Amino acid sequence: MSRIVKIETGRFDYAVAGEFKFFKPGPDGRVLRPSVLVRLTDENGVEGWGQAVPVPTWTYETVESVLTTLEFYLAEVVLGRDPADFAGLHHAMNTAIRPAFSVGQPLCKAALDLACHDLVGRQRGVPAWKLFGPSATAHAALTLSWTVASPKMATVECQLAEGRARGYRNFNIKVGAPQPADYDLALARKVRAFAPDSFLWADANTGYTPAEALAIAPQLRDAGVDVLESPLPPTQIRGYQALKRQGALPVLMDEGILAPEVAAEFIALDMMDGIAMKPARNAGLWPSVQIVNQLRDRGLMVLGSGLSDPDFSLLAAAHLFAWSGITRPCALNGPQFLADSLFGDAFKPAADVLTLPTAPGLGFSPDARATACLKTVALLA
Repeated sequence: MSRIVKIETGRFDYAVAGEFKFFKPGPDGRVLRPSVLVRLTDENGVEGWGQAVPVPTWTYETVESVLTTLEFYLAEVVLGRDPADFAGLHHAMNTAIRPAFSVGQPLCKAALDLACHDLVGRQRGVPAWKLFGPSATAHAALTLSWTVASPKMATVECQLAEGRARGYRNFNIKVGAPQPADYDLALARKVRAFAPDSFLWADANTGYTPAEALAIAPQLRDAGVDVLESPLPPTQIRGYQALKRQGALPVLMDEGILAPEVAAEFIALDMMDGIAMKPARNAGLWPSVQIVNQLRDRGLMVLGSGLSDPDFSLLAAAHLFAWSGITRPCALNGPQFLADSLFGDAFKPAADVLTLPTAPGLGFSPDARATACLKTVALLA
């Protein structure tokens, strides 16, 4: 065992390309995708990188809350630990920042989880996914889905054309409030007509009421949608159960799935047909592997999704989804919406295919901009 002896954190923002409703212009008019980087160093000088990807319009965590929680609460319980003790890591983090209904500050905790997986993979000379356990269906590459998200049909047409020009064959759409139901149905029909053979995935980001979801699900099916993600807030248990009983479309959960124990409870309550997995939201890779195993054991769907992940967060998702054996297109739209990378052009899709790196850990090291933004928050004497 080589212990963690240094923890560094820092903010790094990525320029956003195109229009995406979840990223709003700042005071200077620029649209940025914020993130928090973490670097762990062990006693032998081996480094591991992680990343948190907070966006308040998606989650309750902010860059500021992630940075202060890492510095003042989590660094002290991680310093000196064996990075390979993933169960112990999460127990320590969940003792320092207690769960309530679910995991407390899961995006923040994901940064340390990812950094430990990167560090252990580098220590052992193996890719991170080989730390997850056996997989009979692991893949070397993933197919990506192109996100279509705009309340303006003219913009939708441009987004579809750009996706096709970049070699994408499958599409996911954003539906639900503030868009009216008629627009959602028109959007689904337009995308299905544009790509008749694609896997078409509708994500409502919890934007429907139970009555609205029950009414629109059969219409979305008839419009050509294949699955419906997050139609309701996760607290609407009876609404999810009613949608599952209706059976118009496979119902996937996302928001609200933050930990294995939560997934197990929602599965037992018969609320869903599967989960759109996001390791960035599930407190990292170790909890996400447990959730995937639960879904596999029960024959439920495992789809790959993300939070417009940059760099290390995107790498972590790719490792998880490739290990999971996912065959359906993954809604990882970081390469679509982000105009920058700390890896340069080293980890970009070829058309709609993203190939998993084979180097140890998560697979890449960042350029000098990453190191420049860091400050030391914990050091073992």
